[in-house]
Amino acid sequence: MTLERQRIPVLEVDATPLRVPELVAELSRYIREGSTRTVLGHNLHSVTLALSDDGFRRLYERSDVVLLDGAPVLWLWGRTGNAEGPVMDYRLGSTDWLPALEQVQGLERIAVVGAGAEANAGAVSRLKAIVPGARVTGFPGEGWDAGLEEAAVEWLHREQPQLVLLGLGMPLQEEVLLRRLGSMPPAVYCAVGGAIEQLAGIQKLAPRWLGRLGLEWAWRLLLHPRRVAYRVFGEPWVLLWLLAARRLNRRA
Repeated sequence: MTLERQRIPVLEVDATPLRVPELVAELSRYIREGSTRTVLGHNLHSVTLALSDDGFRRLYERSDVVLLDGAPVLWLWGRTGNAEGPVMDYRLGSTDWLPALEQVQGLERIAVVGAGAEANAGAVSRLKAIVPGARVTGFPGEGWDAGLEEAAVEWLHREQPQLVLLGLGMPLQEEVLLRRLGSMPPAVYCAVGGAIEQLAGIQKLAPRWLGRLGLEWAWRLLLHPRRVAYRVFGEPWVLLWLLAARRLNRRA
């Protein structure tokens, strides 16, 4: 079974719009099958990378699930009229669906890869509370380099998880999937960005009402101005240029 891909108007990328219960059903099916799967998410940052990097774009095109993450991506998809019920129900950032992991059938082994040692341990502890019957183990990713990457792959082979939460930040986590997916053990690999620190309580989540208004960027800008400023004020112009260039090339 292949999930239906839908084109995001204006942005020229595809996604697989799902709500939490539908994603839980897909994860349950993947766990039951025991094959290698990937779950990614699209926001404006990932769209910009997909339009400017061939490898990044191919990863997204081959991914089993591409969730609607950022509010602008969600709103543009909402213009298609394909939503069944409230459009906001389809916005699935990692912290929107991770609390539902207890509902995933057959989930017994979870691996958390990424973040510093304290955040990783905190996320492992939180996930043990969310999925009480599962064995949850962690591999911190601070200072990620080729040696640590090799050690992480060897660790995954020893642990044999069914679900891997890969939180190395974008685009590093996607680059790791591009390089190593074929050499890692069968599992469902989910790129979750900063969700490890958020699960651990180290990075504060924006109030959900801000997310529903599409203002999470303001919260992140307030808390992490140096990290977020370029994405908020600079990258949208890069994206507009990339989209304009693609249209000009097609006309030419």
